[in-house]
Amino acid sequence: MDVSAQHHEIVNSLRSAVGSLDSSLDPQVKRLRREVGFVCDRLVSPEFRIAVFGPFNYGKSTLLNAMLGEKALPIDLIPTTGAAIRVGYGPELTTRITLMDGSEVCKPGTEVLKSFAVLDDDRRMREDVASVEVTCPHPLLQRGIELLDLPGTDDRDAQEALVREQLLTADLVVQVLDGRKLMTLAEREHLRDWLTDRGIETIVFVVNFLNLLGPEEQQEVSRRMRFVAESFRAALPAGVSNLYRVDALPALRARLKGDGAAAQTTGLPDLEAALLRIVEHQRSHLFATRLPRALAIAPQVKRALEAQIQVVGRAVADLGQGRDRQKIEILQKAQTLIQQGFDKSMAELESWLALPNLLTAYRTEAAGALRRFDFKTWEEMTLRPAWKNRQRAVVGWVYKACEFFNCPRPVDLWLAFPPEPTVPIPDPTSTTGQGANLPNPGDAAPVAIATGLGWVLGGPLGAAVFGGTSYLLNQLDNPRSNPVPPSSETLERLYEVAARDYLSQFSAAGFKALENYVIAANPVIRFPLPKLTTSAPTVTPQTYQLQLLQSSLENLNRVLESLEA
Repeated sequence: MDVSAQHHEIVNSLRSAVGSLDSSLDPQVKRLRREVGFVCDRLVSPEFRIAVFGPFNYGKSTLLNAMLGEKALPIDLIPTTGAAIRVGYGPELTTRITLMDGSEVCKPGTEVLKSFAVLDDDRRMREDVASVEVTCPHPLLQRGIELLDLPGTDDRDAQEALVREQLLTADLVVQVLDGRKLMTLAEREHLRDWLTDRGIETIVFVVNFLNLLGPEEQQEVSRRMRFVAESFRAALPAGVSNLYRVDALPALRARLKGDGAAAQTTGLPDLEAALLRIVEHQRSHLFATRLPRALAIAPQVKRALEAQIQVVGRAVADLGQGRDRQKIEILQKAQTLIQQGFDKSMAELESWLALPNLLTAYRTEAAGALRRFDFKTWEEMTLRPAWKNRQRAVVGWVYKACEFFNCPRPVDLWLAFPPEPTVPIPDPTSTTGQGANLPNPGDAAPVAIATGLGWVLGGPLGAAVFGGTSYLLNQLDNPRSNPVPPSSETLERLYEVAARDYLSQFSAAGFKALENYVIAANPVIRFPLPKLTTSAPTVTPQTYQLQLLQSSLENLNRVLESLEA
């Protein structure tokens, strides 16, 4: 089968499969349809798209402006980008805004972006904007390359959902890192969940803000960033690195002044040369580069089809048995109560799992437990019971639905708690100096390092560039360089950081567990009941629905098997 035929087969089978799913049985179907649409559109698109991705205020828009050589995209001292801005080639700098009602706003320049593509005073996106496109007469774009400026992550759920979907449209992801901070373990796993686990394998890391550090700090951070980059797969041509240093703001200033020599020192030309090499390498086999995304999303579609086939098949069987009117009415009332109870319990659990709420409720307690060497007891006596109570409330409604509708129970909602954090604790035998009950730094015997702080550390302690903790860790790792013991305030901050990172990992793991559980539980909670009729016909709408679902699953399995052959 040639490539064009493969395009046609996988696109049609995926679109047909998600089209046969009933969103009333599973609210996740709407999200799945959107993501399948993005994946299928990119499989047949001729343009090469480069997305710039990273948390708020990491300099993504500044980096893109430096590449374009002008202030085309909004940049400010505060996070502003609130929409996915696609930058393509055009003879003049122009902005086109498409609204949800189909109308368009087209203006020369990019000043109009401030009205439609930035966050409002409450840091929310506009809900009436469907797409934002900027055209620019830049040679890079004239080669058929599109740039995608994405909103920052780590803020609101709506913005993160937008970024997550738009990443599926990128042929190359430029992940911007802040050289003044090191990624925590939770952030690293978050990145895997968003990129490599979804078949997005062409990733380049760009470290910004290194120019704000001293020479020794720059070398140390560069070494640690290499460790981060090397831990991710990189589908790049031979000889092309997946890690670059670019000082975005100095690069933009140099380009605006036309100072090529100054721009060269910022690292921007090296990044641009690498991007061009990647584009030329990938263009000859774009389908092979994009196919992993289709293969990554296909299992989700298959699971949704199989779940609905089971539920609808049972409904068809129930109709064939001719249940009486009174039984159906009872089931309908029970279903309404079960759905309301399930949705309420889910909302309460999601609110509890939200990181800001976890930090408010537990960070101080967790830090205190770490300080007392009693974290495991705190976890067992406080956090686990709180999770169990809310977990049982959610699962209890699913159990009720299984009993009422005679459905098999799905796999229970289960969460693997993060490993216990540990912090570098000095020997508490010293009673001298400003650090009463703290050791002489030369006698410090660190136990370990908090998971979120230390996963990228080269030595037993190292220098974690994590706010004010970098100084303390440097002194503990090199005790003879400074005879002053760490202050109690500094140690308290370490406990706070370790507690926050643990709760961040717990929150991320909890939401992932909920996402998987909802896929299995929704078909049971929203079991399709037969409608009240005087006599059940031999052929019902549920019968046709079941046939469509079965046909879609068979076709998708056939196409996937042919791709693997």
